Amino acid sequence: MIKSGKRLGPRKIYSEDFKLKIVKFYESGKHSVYELEKIYDITNQTIYNWIYKYSKYNKKSVKVVEFKDSHMNKVKEMQSRIADLERALGQKQMNIDYLEKMIELAKQDYDIDIKKNSNTPQSGGSKTTKKN
Repeated sequence: MIKSGKRLGPRKIYSEDFKLKIVKFYESGKHSVYELEKIYDITNQTIYNWIYKYSKYNKKSVKVVEFKDSHMNKVKEMQSRIADLERALGQKQMNIDYLEKMIELAKQDYDIDIKKNSNTPQSGGSKTTKKN
């Protein structure tokens, strides 16, 4: 019990293996500190302490700073970008399908081969002009 009369919750004790697992998840990039905090219901300060203690990459003199909102915004921006690119790709594919159908119809209805082979003779066209 503290001076204000409020009770503190029971102190959680985590195994060494669990701490190393959390640090490994963070180092692998699979989860951010914010995500680990939500998944395992551990305070971010506790996770940062474990990172400082057990991390192979983060030295004690280096302060780890991770912005919760910026990470989530980056993920949302990338998802939005992917959706935009998929939409553009779909539109381009529709244009290609349309043009291929037009080429097919031109071949069937007008006997015009737009996709000429290299051995196809040149068209008659207009008369050649003489150079001055």
